[in-house]
Amino acid sequence: MTSVSDVLFRPFRHGMLDLSSRVVMAPMTRSLSPGGVPGPDVAHYYRRRAENGVGLIISEGTFVDHAGASIDDNVPRFHGEKALEGWARVIREVHAAGGHMVPQLWHAGLIVPAPVEGIFEGEGGLRDDQVGPSGMVGGPGVLPWKGTEPMSLADIDAVVEAFASAAVSAFRLGFDGVELHAAHGYLIDQFFWQDTNRRTDRYGGGIAERSSFAADIVRAIKDATPPDFPVILRISQWKQHDFDTKMLASPQELEAFLSPLVDAGVDIFHCSQRRYWQPEFEGSDLNLAGWVRRLSSLPTISVGSVGLKDDLLATLFAGKGTEGTGIDRLLAMMERGDFDLIAVGRALLADPEWLAKVRVGDTASIRPYTVESLKTL
Repeated sequence: MTSVSDVLFRPFRHGMLDLSSRVVMAPMTRSLSPGGVPGPDVAHYYRRRAENGVGLIISEGTFVDHAGASIDDNVPRFHGEKALEGWARVIREVHAAGGHMVPQLWHAGLIVPAPVEGIFEGEGGLRDDQVGPSGMVGGPGVLPWKGTEPMSLADIDAVVEAFASAAVSAFRLGFDGVELHAAHGYLIDQFFWQDTNRRTDRYGGGIAERSSFAADIVRAIKDATPPDFPVILRISQWKQHDFDTKMLASPQELEAFLSPLVDAGVDIFHCSQRRYWQPEFEGSDLNLAGWVRRLSSLPTISVGSVGLKDDLLATLFAGKGTEGTGIDRLLAMMERGDFDLIAVGRALLADPEWLAKVRVGDTASIRPYTVESLKTL
């Protein structure tokens, strides 16, 4: 029987990352940074997870310095003197606890957000400064519709520069890399997905062309930071517009999608699924992270309902908690080498000591995930 320590506490090294465990804190929007500035409570929030053995912390999404990037004034920014001072405090606390951390850099694009209790309480509405590849607007459960004009090439260049500038700030502050939020229907993912990208220039058309925008961002970051400064790219098949969609229908399409991103210099792929154990393509039991690892030969992070019975969407929009579950299946998949790292979200949000308790077998004392977990740090 494979033990937790044998699998989850094997060291992992890649570039500047030298992790003491294979568990990653998943990025989770908290909307608890008024004015976009993370306070001391945010630093303490992340430190507690590092103190309990989490190898790598990925921050909640942080907005880059571009008009229209932000859709919530209480989500932190990764630009501006006050916000960066707040992030400097965060990384000092995480490092002092022996952890590693990357900020997740984010541009929302043409998303109209929906109110979710404990996360976003405002009213969604399209603003004039929001941009997207083809002017296609959508949101949670709302399929894309033509709402504005496509991004110009000047718009694209400005967004690429905003991501690169944020990555440089992360390096200067002492972060251990960056993650680009290229999943779930936000701006970079809007370029990936054929339903939101109808361009006919080099940023649209085939699968590889739709990866060009993300590849340009990765190259710009690589050009502006040291070679061993890791760039993690978070991708997903599902979109908040359509939870069951599959952007890529086969391993062959996935390989075509990945190739420009690998060539641009992505270091690690973070593969978002609603349930980590679900196979991605018919005829194989590999999940998305497993397939990406096989086709790219790069390390991957898997994620999706670790330690919990119900997936994120079932709990988030239904406003309910969920029961805990074991992780034997996870250990078996990792021992087999399907993926390198596993991201844990709601279980760590509910209980910062989740991993420490799992390590010693004290699962009975793990605090269950409830909707109240969303309301505090």
